Amino acid sequence: MPQTFPVADAVELAVVERSGFVESRHAGAAIVLAPDGIITATLGDTGSPILPRSSLKPLQALACLSAGAPLDGERLALATASHSGTDRHVAVVRDILGTAGVGEDALGCPAAWAGDQPTRDEMVRDGAQPARIRMNCSGKHAAMLLTCVTNAWDPAGYLDPQHPLQLHIREVAERLVGERFTDTAVDGCGAPVYAMSLAGLAKAIHRVGTASERSPFALHRSAGTLVRAVREHPWTIDGPGRPDTVVIERLGVFAKGGAEGVMVMVAPDGTTVALKMLDGSGRAATVVALRLLERANALASADVADAVSKLPLSISGGGQVVGAIRPAF
Repeated sequence: MPQTFPVADAVELAVVERSGFVESRHAGAAIVLAPDGIITATLGDTGSPILPRSSLKPLQALACLSAGAPLDGERLALATASHSGTDRHVAVVRDILGTAGVGEDALGCPAAWAGDQPTRDEMVRDGAQPARIRMNCSGKHAAMLLTCVTNAWDPAGYLDPQHPLQLHIREVAERLVGERFTDTAVDGCGAPVYAMSLAGLAKAIHRVGTASERSPFALHRSAGTLVRAVREHPWTIDGPGRPDTVVIERLGVFAKGGAEGVMVMVAPDGTTVALKMLDGSGRAATVVALRLLERANALASADVADAVSKLPLSISGGGQVVGAIRPAF
């Protein structure tokens, strides 16, 4: 059975401290690339396959853009997002669907409650039910449908790995990662997700995050446009007060978390981090990635400390803060 790296090949990346006692430990792997793409640090096994989950979304959105989908600004950023389902997010997703000329029932992602608590509370008060458009991946799915319509590909079955859309996404992703994918899984939203090495994922995100809109290569120009859209509209990528949005707003990084403890970040100077928490917990992924960028001198310590103070890292006991989640290095 295909599988990711074992515990023996992981390293301790973060700890959970309660009242001065280290209660839990998060082990995993991480890799750091310099602005020129050279590997400068590895922690644990970065060569074995992982599933990037939603950290694959920048590559999927870039593939949609390269296939001619008319996406820009907030719409392009939403195509890359794991959004929290606020009304503002939903309005942009509906705009993409409207351009495609399809309804919400065309979305192949499962119905969900909004991840944003105030929005979810309002849905409950209004007697609303979970909806596909509230699911955190609905922006990606809307962009996929728009790409199908743009290319006269049948939107039906657009999540099938052999559908022309998915074949195009796979080809673009393999080109950027620099690997041939041998294992395909079904992501939480129903879309195909491909196993790749953490080093390959880092290479791909570095290529996207450092691309120029003035590049002579069309794919690189599109990647530059995508990164600018995310940095200009950080609310789209996650949601108010949520980790990816916080670090993009405060530090100008290009960040995209994925389920099961995956995180990728590109600092403004191009320094790139990719990591995978082996236990699947993402609660320490953002702070570990930030501290790795800080350690690489890509982010100022004071700026990182400010952003970290806005992340949900506190451990409570008896209604008071008694500890914190922190990097192990």
